[in-house]
Amino acid sequence: MQLSAFINEWAILQENILLQRLVIITIYALLAKAVDLFLDRVLSKTALKTKIRFDDKLIKYLHAPICWTVFGFGVLHALSVSPLSDPWQAILPQVTKSVLLILWLVALIRTFNWMVEEYMAGAHEKGKIGKDLFMLLKNLLRVVVIIAGLLWLLSIWRISLTPLFASAGIAGIAVALAAKDTLANFFGGISIFMDNTYKVGEYIILDTGERGEVVEIGIRSTRIKTRDDVIVTIPNSIIANSKIINESAPIPRFRIRVPVGVAYGSDLAKVEEVLLAVADANSNIEKFPEPRVRLRAFADSSLNFELLCWVKDPREKGLQVHHLLKAAYKAFEEQSITIPFPQRDIHVINSSADSFQETSE
Repeated sequence: MQLSAFINEWAILQENILLQRLVIITIYALLAKAVDLFLDRVLSKTALKTKIRFDDKLIKYLHAPICWTVFGFGVLHALSVSPLSDPWQAILPQVTKSVLLILWLVALIRTFNWMVEEYMAGAHEKGKIGKDLFMLLKNLLRVVVIIAGLLWLLSIWRISLTPLFASAGIAGIAVALAAKDTLANFFGGISIFMDNTYKVGEYIILDTGERGEVVEIGIRSTRIKTRDDVIVTIPNSIIANSKIINESAPIPRFRIRVPVGVAYGSDLAKVEEVLLAVADANSNIEKFPEPRVRLRAFADSSLNFELLCWVKDPREKGLQVHHLLKAAYKAFEEQSITIPFPQRDIHVINSSADSFQETSE
């Protein structure tokens, strides 16, 4: 190395290994200080001028590990100048690498924690993820980083991982069998979050017929509140394998269908005009898409129309159908449009009397 060649040019350093190591460590310490000043006075100020916060936090959390890593390289370089005859020669490099690894683990955990909190806190506020599931995912990521660091630390100390993996495999099988349902619910919750199937505050319909507002997406289950203010709890594993209708997605509007029957002989154009006026007069009905009227069937007693319009919130479905039907009834009365009731015409043929007369003759 160039630094070693520079040291060898000095006779006093050639004869004193301890002094060589001291010089190398001093040079790397000065280099680490220079890196520290660069990060603090140049890179940090540049990052503050940007609009994103990620670079500021990244420099903040990785500042110390970078500087200590430069100094740690100096220690490793100093130890490699001339092998020591004592047992410390084998231990000191491993100790140095272990300390650096721990520093980086702490920095990475802090960085990942901040990144996860920034993203998942936003997802929690928007209702995409429950609080307990958010905390579980955060801790799970932290555990993954720690386990990876511990495995790396064991490899530094040349500890065989084969027995550990064998034991972990047996323990993992036992845990998986004992907690099969719990794990299924947990991974079902993960799939709901990743697929963005629904979020808190949205209205869903299950394939079993239950309809309600999602109030919580938890680790094991999802809770919905029906229109009767009844909380229904469904395991995530069941929801993940079921058909779900999300009435609030992709836009928070919901189309309602209002069936109306009028008597045969009614002016069809007038009926359509009256129904559109009823929808237009309701402030809770969306103006776009525009309401529309469709003639659906020639029924036994009536001409069946259907008023199609959009409400701003799925929760308003039943209430707005109620208001529209009341308004339509009043408007039909004012416009002399008849709403028929079910009726049947029965024609009686008096065949028994005729047959009696023929028989008597």
